[in-house]
Amino acid sequence: MSLYRGFITVGGLTALSRVFGFLRDVLLAYVMGAGWVTDAFVVCFRFPNLFRSLFAEGAFNSAFVPMFTKRLRSEGQESARRFAEEALAVLFAGVLITTILAEIYMPYLVRGLAMGFEGEKFELAVLLTRITFPYLGCMAFVALSAGILNALGRFSAPAATPILLNLVLIAVTLFAAACGFYAQPEAGIIQAWGVTVAGFAQLVYVAYAARKAGMDLGFRRPRLTPSTRRLLALAVPGIITGGINQVNLFIGTTIASLQAGALSFLYFADRINQLPLGMVGIAIGVVLLPTLTRHLAEHDEAGAMASQNRSLEFALLLTLPAAVALVIIPTPIIQVLYQHGTFSAADTAQVSIALAAYACGLPAYVMNKVFLPGYFAREDTSTPMWFAAVSVAVNIAGSLILFPVFGHAGIAIATSLSGWTNALQLSFTLMRRGHFRFDAALARRLPLLVLSSALMGAALYAANLRLAPFFADGRSNLIHAAALGALVTAGVLAYAAATVLTGAVRPSMLRRAMSRR
Repeated sequence: MSLYRGFITVGGLTALSRVFGFLRDVLLAYVMGAGWVTDAFVVCFRFPNLFRSLFAEGAFNSAFVPMFTKRLRSEGQESARRFAEEALAVLFAGVLITTILAEIYMPYLVRGLAMGFEGEKFELAVLLTRITFPYLGCMAFVALSAGILNALGRFSAPAATPILLNLVLIAVTLFAAACGFYAQPEAGIIQAWGVTVAGFAQLVYVAYAARKAGMDLGFRRPRLTPSTRRLLALAVPGIITGGINQVNLFIGTTIASLQAGALSFLYFADRINQLPLGMVGIAIGVVLLPTLTRHLAEHDEAGAMASQNRSLEFALLLTLPAAVALVIIPTPIIQVLYQHGTFSAADTAQVSIALAAYACGLPAYVMNKVFLPGYFAREDTSTPMWFAAVSVAVNIAGSLILFPVFGHAGIAIATSLSGWTNALQLSFTLMRRGHFRFDAALARRLPLLVLSSALMGAALYAANLRLAPFFADGRSNLIHAAALGALVTAGVLAYAAATVLTGAVRPSMLRRAMSRR
């Protein structure tokens, strides 16, 4: 499979998942609004996602995929299976201990994450988090199976897995509405159980896909073999590096809990921001890591360099216009997607500000997905760890300084600054080591992509002014949606025309990229 086709496979399925995710969030906003029950659910959902990113996806995949890929290519499938079973045993032990301790000490963990919660709001957050925490175990094993499938070049099943979560949560949200639990604690409890059920559904699905691929893993007694020792040595720095985005969200959550409704504002804004990040950033991270590892195992430095250049080119081609669009028209997007039921126009204004601030850092977070595999494929997880620590420090300082001035928007600004800090550190160090440089094609196209995005932004701004009357409160939801559709269409056409006119993209280039292996 070509690099671009791998990106499109993962990105397309991720986009489908995000579409269902948006439907889920629209229903969530309609049923629960942006009040204290939603704040409690956001905290409970943030916890398993944080630990999943730190202990499963970030740490294990950054360390496991390169080791598994090299073992597969040098020693064969049986040796790679044995290594995967050893990793599974160690992961199971770690997740079991973490889950037991977390369930016991949950009030203290929630207090650390949401220091502003008191009374019934705090008690509900503790209950919901206890219900959802087993989702961590499911996601840890899902991440391991997904790493195996990605190393085998099978990207579809892992990318489709999150769709199950959204489908289950859509179903339970509709059930809560049918029961009349609008903005009530019962709705949050139903949502929490939905998360846990979805976790087990995802685990069954991806484990079946791994079995079909010839990787039906057996259970072993946890042992610290030389391979697992090496895995843990690489995974510990990866716990920090791979979870940098979640750590930043954790910090923002803690500070935002001091402002009523701020958690909900940031949550809904981040959900929109995650669409391009998921479609592009996650797709690149998933496909590029095993690709780079294979090139380096074959001592093909030129191939590795070319893969990173084309990945960065692909990332910026899609991310730059997305960021510009989210900065220019955040209010129509939020209004059409969320302003229904208990979600008010005042909520739309607050979420829109946060979305524009998050979008400023969107290119940086996608660039991080391009540069991090350059370290992980070389089994260097410690350097990104130190860079991540600097970025977290920037996020903490920025949030503490900006929150008293700009409220929840200050947290989103600090998150963007943190992303750019990390991207600059990663890129400059790779260049200094000789592991990355702009090739002639990327050096020529990059300024043209920036220019094309700016031209699209100007066109989008003008179109938004012309269509503003159609977003008035007196208009129907159907007219609002049609106006947003016209805005999006205008933006897409303007960007497509700009890239062709400037020479940033040629149709023949896309055809060659799709067919190249």
